[in-house]
Amino acid sequence: MTSTRSDKRALELLAPARDLECGIAAVDHGADAVYIGADNFGARAAAGNSVGDIRELCAYAHVFGVRVYVTVNTIIYDNETAETERLITRLYDAGVDAILVQDMGVLRMDIPPIELHASTQTDNRTAAKAAWLARNGFSRVVLARELSVDEIRGIHEAVPTVELEAFVHGALCVSYSGVCYASQCCFRRSANRGECAQFCRLKFNLEDADGRTLVKGRHLLSLKDMCRIDCLERLADAGVTSFKIEGRLKDAAYVKNVTAAYRLKLDEIIARRSGEYRRASFGRSAYTFTPQLAKTFNRGFTPYFADGRRGDIASMATPKATGEHVGHVKEVRNGWFTVAGTAAFANGDGLCFINNAGDLCGFRVNRADGNKIFPLKMPAGLGRGTELYRNLDYAFTKALEHRSAERKIGVNIALEETAGGFRLTLTAENGASASAETTCEKQEALKPQKENAARQLCKLGGTPFESRGDIEFRPTEFNFFIPSSVLADMRRKAVESLADELRSRLPQRHEQRPTPINAAITDALRYPEGFGYMHNVANRLARKFYADGGQDNIPRAYELQRVDGAMLMQCRHCIKYSLGMCAKHGGHSGGWREPLYLRMDDGRRFRLKFDCRNCQMEVFDEQHN
Repeated sequence: MTSTRSDKRALELLAPARDLECGIAAVDHGADAVYIGADNFGARAAAGNSVGDIRELCAYAHVFGVRVYVTVNTIIYDNETAETERLITRLYDAGVDAILVQDMGVLRMDIPPIELHASTQTDNRTAAKAAWLARNGFSRVVLARELSVDEIRGIHEAVPTVELEAFVHGALCVSYSGVCYASQCCFRRSANRGECAQFCRLKFNLEDADGRTLVKGRHLLSLKDMCRIDCLERLADAGVTSFKIEGRLKDAAYVKNVTAAYRLKLDEIIARRSGEYRRASFGRSAYTFTPQLAKTFNRGFTPYFADGRRGDIASMATPKATGEHVGHVKEVRNGWFTVAGTAAFANGDGLCFINNAGDLCGFRVNRADGNKIFPLKMPAGLGRGTELYRNLDYAFTKALEHRSAERKIGVNIALEETAGGFRLTLTAENGASASAETTCEKQEALKPQKENAARQLCKLGGTPFESRGDIEFRPTEFNFFIPSSVLADMRRKAVESLADELRSRLPQRHEQRPTPINAAITDALRYPEGFGYMHNVANRLARKFYADGGQDNIPRAYELQRVDGAMLMQCRHCIKYSLGMCAKHGGHSGGWREPLYLRMDDGRRFRLKFDCRNCQMEVFDEQHN
C-alpha cells in the first residue's frame, strides 16, 4: 500500500543563518528550516539579529513552507528574565515557529505558546533526558554531537513521539555542549552565555605527574569538522527528523555551498524511498554551481562517533581551515614551484601545508600557470614532496558572491470565463490554490488570444512561482480579448493570494502552553555528586522549576559562583586514545605516570581524568583544586 503524504516522515534540512542575507540564501539553496539568533540570549553572541529582520525572514521562508527557529539558548540571569519574556513574545508575534532553549527558567515565564526545542546546550545524551524534556513541554530534542547512529536509534525507540534533531556538518565542540566551563574559568567568557573564547583550539603541552613533557605545543583538544553527508540515510532510519548544519558565525558562501550539497543528498534519498520519507518544505532550487563541501571552511572532515570511537577525529596540528587536498610539491625553483595532482589553480587561491615543526603555513597564489605556482612570496619550509591543501578556492568563492540559486514553486495556471468576467487560478505543487477575478465586459477577439494570454500570465519572474506547463483555458475554445494590463493585475493578485495561502499552511500553532509535569530528576539525569552547578541554574525561575520537581538543593551556575577543582569539560574525545596511548584499545601504556595534565603557554595547568568505564575524558581546573 502506498503511503499518503501524512504517513510519510518529513526529513528536515536545517541550515544556519548569521543574518537575514544568510537566512534568505539558506532558503534559496534548499533548506527546510533556518535557525537564527535574536539580538540577545543566543549561544553565538556575535550573531544577533533584530526582530524586524527575523520577521522579514519568516515572511520570505514561510511561502516555501520553510520554518524559522530562533536561538534563545543561553542561561539567563535574574535581571534578564523580564527582557527574555518580552523577546520571546515579540518573536512569536513576528511569526517564529519555535525557539531553542537551554535555561529551564523559560518554562516558568509568562510567554505565548510558542513551540520549544531543547537546545544541545541542555546536554542531551540519553533516552531518559529526552523523555524528561518531552514531559516538560519540549517537542524536539537537539542531540549531543557525540552520539552514534545506534545510540540515536535507541533514544528514538525509547521515546518515539519526540522529534530528534542531529548535527550533521560543521565545527565540533570537544566537550559535551552545555557542560563546558573552560572559557569561563580562563577568560571570564561563558560558553553558556554565547561568549566562548575557544579554549579547545589553543596549544597545550601534555605533561605527566612528574612534570615530564610528553607532547609539546599541540592543539590537543582541537577537533576536525563534522561531515555526515554519507550517514544521512542511516540517521533517518535511526529516527532523526532534522539534519542540522552548524555555522551561525559562517558567511553566506558557506551556507550556500553546504546547504546545497545536503539538499541534493537528501533529495536523492527521498526520491529513492518516496514511500517512507518526504521533504519538509516545497519548491525546488536550481543552482548555478556544483556544491563541493571541501571548497568552504573546514579543518578536515570526520563522521565523529557515528560508528563508534575512531582515531582520526582530532586536528592537533592546527585549529585553522586546511581545506581540500590538491596534491604535493613536485619541484621547487627560484620564485615558483610545480604541483603534482589534478587540481586546477587560479590567481588568488589560498594554499597551505604543515611544516616540519607541525605548524600550518599558508600563502596566496600570485599567479598560476597550469600546475606552475608563483606565490607572492615563497613560503619557508616548502619542499619537494610537501602535501598541499587549498583553503581558499578563489574562483569558487567568487562564483558564490553572486546569486547562485533560485527556488521556485511549480504552479498550474487556469484562466476561465465567469458570469461577469474572468477568473485566474494558480494551483501550487502541494495542492494550495488561489484565485483572482475581474469583472468586465467580454469582447470576442478577432484574432486568437490564447498565446498572448499565456505569455502574460506566465511572466512569474521575481515571484516564488513558475509555470508547470500549458495554461488551461475554460472553455477550451476560449477566445476573448483581455487587455494585457488586466491580465497582469489578475496575475499579481493571484500570486499574492497564493503566497498568503502557502504561509497559512504551516503547522498550526499551539493554542496554549503545555503544562510541565515537573517530574523529578531521575538518577539518569543527575550529574556526579559535587557537580550540581552543571544544571546551569542562574535565576530564580529555573530554581523554582527544579524545586517543583523535587530537587531544591542545586548549586548556582558556575558563572555565578566559581567552584574550586571544578570539572571544566566532559569529552568523548580522548587524548590518550588519539595519541595511541590507551592500553585498553591496544596503545602503548608505559613511560609516564598519571595523572596527566594540559599546560597552557602561560603556565596554567589542567588535570585530566580518564573515565575508562564510560570511555570519556574529563578536564579539571588544577589551579583551584
